[in-house]
Amino acid sequence: LTEVYSSSPALGRYFRSAEVVKFSNESATVFYQLEFSVPSSTEGFMENMMNPEFIRNILRQNIYDEE
Repeated sequence: LTEVYSSSPALGRYFRSAEVVKFSNESATVFYQLEFSVPSSTEGFMENMMNPEFIRNILRQNIYDEE
């Protein structure tokens, strides 16, 4: 995750860290926490760039690119 988000053209400059919070061997589920440093005065930044769907799509695109 660190490499995916730190090399992202859209979010790389804001990305700070990724940490696995919980891992389940039974269901192959991983919960993780991403940390970003975001500008405080940018209009619409949180609604657009930090939208959870947008962040998930960056990871999805990386997975598709590697296939």
